[in-house]
Amino acid sequence: MKYFFILLTVLFCGIGTKAQTAEDSVKAVVNTLFTGMKNADAALLKTCFADSMVLQTIVRGKEGGIKVINENPAEFIDFVSKQKPGLADERIRFETIKIDGPLALVWTPYEFYYNGQFSHCGVNSFHLVRFGNGWKIQFLIDTRRKQGCQ
Repeated sequence: MKYFFILLTVLFCGIGTKAQTAEDSVKAVVNTLFTGMKNADAALLKTCFADSMVLQTIVRGKEGGIKVINENPAEFIDFVSKQKPGLADERIRFETIKIDGPLALVWTPYEFYYNGQFSHCGVNSFHLVRFGNGWKIQFLIDTRRKQGCQ
C-alpha cells in the first residue's frame, strides 16, 4: 500500500512539470539579458555572455551609408549598470529560433523605451553557444531605427 502512495505522489508531482526544451533554455538566456538591462544588473548581464562575445550594431552614417559598429561588451555592461533601474526597457518578441546541437540562432524584433518614452526599434540577431555551463550569447548584432516601428 505504501508503494501505491509513493507512486501516486510521483505521478501527481510530475503532472504539473514540463521538461525545459532547448528552445526554452535559449529563450531564458535572451530574456535574462533584457531583465538585466531593465534592472541595471551587471552581474545578471555577465551571466548571459560568452567570454569572447561579439557585440555589434548596424547604423546609417551621416552620408546615408550603412556602418557596422563594434561595441565592447564590458563597456556595455558597465554603461547599463550605471542606469537607474527601470530606465532601459527593451520589449522583444521571439520570431525565429533555430537550434543545431550547440548552436542557436534567435531573431527578435524589438521596441526600446527609455524612461518610459519610445526611443527606437529594430531587430536583434543572436547567436548562442551551449557550453558546459549552459547557453551563452556569443554574437549579437542589431538594427536601430525610429521609423517603421509599428
